Amino acid sequence: MARRLDRKWRPPLLLVLGGALAAVLTLPILGLFALRMLAPDWGFRLAALTIGAVVLLATAVLAFLLWRLLLRPIQALARRAARIRAGHAVGDQVLKHFGTQELRDLGQSVLDMGATLQNRESTIRSFTDHVTHELKTPLTAIKGAGEMLEDGEPADPRLLATIRAAVAQMERQLVALRRVAAAREPMAGGRATLDDLAADLRAAHPGLELVIDGGQVALPIAPARLEAALTQLLANAAQHGAGRVVMVAGETPELIVEDDGPGISEGNRDRIFAPFFTTRRETGGTGMGLNIAQAILQAQGAEIILLPERPGAAFLIRF
Repeated sequence: MARRLDRKWRPPLLLVLGGALAAVLTLPILGLFALRMLAPDWGFRLAALTIGAVVLLATAVLAFLLWRLLLRPIQALARRAARIRAGHAVGDQVLKHFGTQELRDLGQSVLDMGATLQNRESTIRSFTDHVTHELKTPLTAIKGAGEMLEDGEPADPRLLATIRAAVAQMERQLVALRRVAAAREPMAGGRATLDDLAADLRAAHPGLELVIDGGQVALPIAPARLEAALTQLLANAAQHGAGRVVMVAGETPELIVEDDGPGISEGNRDRIFAPFFTTRRETGGTGMGLNIAQAILQAQGAEIILLPERPGAAFLIRF
């Protein structure tokens, strides 16, 4: 998550509360001691007024510190939370005042939660728009074929084929949507190596030659999630005519996945992770493979980016 609180040292809450309690307990004792020492020389009235002024000033300083360290950051966080609840973006503005270490951690967690909820809402809205658009074409085909049958047209096999193709397209898209929803669910962390996943990946894609470098490097991600993401990348490579895929794991940790296919044209590079974007719709492509891989990795705190200056399709995964 992005840093939303200024990372500078602040005292722990225990130190603040302990100091405040110590001041409350010691100020009266120190005042009485000072009064006893000063009264003979200054006189009782002058000594009492002076000590009272000092105690009042010390109390004001203590109140200011408690306001600065406790009340002000809580009020700032409450205002930011109210803005998030009202629909405003969490934003990238870093809060400068967070009081104690515990309030800093609480504030970071609250703002991260707000950003996560807003991203989820934005994703749902975007997916709703995409689904509405993508299902419009097969539904139109089914509607047209149905109207022709209602008009008394003979049962043309081409009409039935159109209906079956439209239904199959809708089923593929709905399956892809279910996979995206499952991909966004977080999973307990773990560590995975390419060597542990190689056998299953090769069995799932027998038409691809899979070459692995750095197979023993432990990558900080749940093995099942990494396998699911790599499965989508391998399926995408196979669909675009690749015959060989090279996976290189580095100690950073990072992972490069590169195939020997035709690559991605410059005009499509900015859209490859968009839901439902595909150049192979005629052959049954849903345009969800790379989006699913991205969703899986993001749910595990990783990111995937396209490496454009490669002959084939190449992706860099950072953990």
